[in-house]
Amino acid sequence: MRWLALVLVVLLLTPFLLVVLYRFIDPVSTPMVGRWLTGKRVERIWAPLAAIAPILPQTVISAEDARYCGHSGVDFAQLREVIEDADDLSEARGGSTIAQQTAKNLFLWNSRSFVRKALELPLALWLDLVLPKARVLEIYLNIAQWGPNGEFGAEAGARYAFEKPARALSGREAALMAAILPNPMRRSARRPGPAVQRLAGVYQGRAGSADVTCLRSR
Repeated sequence: MRWLALVLVVLLLTPFLLVVLYRFIDPVSTPMVGRWLTGKRVERIWAPLAAIAPILPQTVISAEDARYCGHSGVDFAQLREVIEDADDLSEARGGSTIAQQTAKNLFLWNSRSFVRKALELPLALWLDLVLPKARVLEIYLNIAQWGPNGEFGAEAGARYAFEKPARALSGREAALMAAILPNPMRRSARRPGPAVQRLAGVYQGRAGSADVTCLRSR
């Protein structure tokens, strides 16, 4: 039992130690590892934030986490609203910040379970504490899946959707990429349907007012 407890403690602490290394090392995500292990295609070319058109991080922040620069990894005000708006706790969903989504992609699994949320929250707070905001966003943009055939990261996503590098994205293209982030298996920036087009229009309109001041103090 003591060995089992020790193994459990090591498993729980390892992500927190890895976050410190991710200040200097470019990580991969659990979905990427899962695809590698099952022999599926993975395409990812790491692109530093400076090599990505500034409009993409602006648009992603406006779409995914408008208060990104103002909270500490978890937007507790937004989370409380999500829980209060749900009919019961089993229906509570959404409210995930970019740090939470980064923690999930780096260390956890896709599900709506409370176990995953319980693990995700402290990891998101730790990510925000240990890493600069710009680094967290840089990691997120490089581990998020942006295409249906194993395209991970903004560079692979931009090349797949628009046949251009991420540094050359226009405002409309950035909005289309942001619009598919929840489900790139069903939504496409390459061949956007009416719903994606409408959502992209909303995100493109918001992007100019996004608070990105925290990205300038790397």
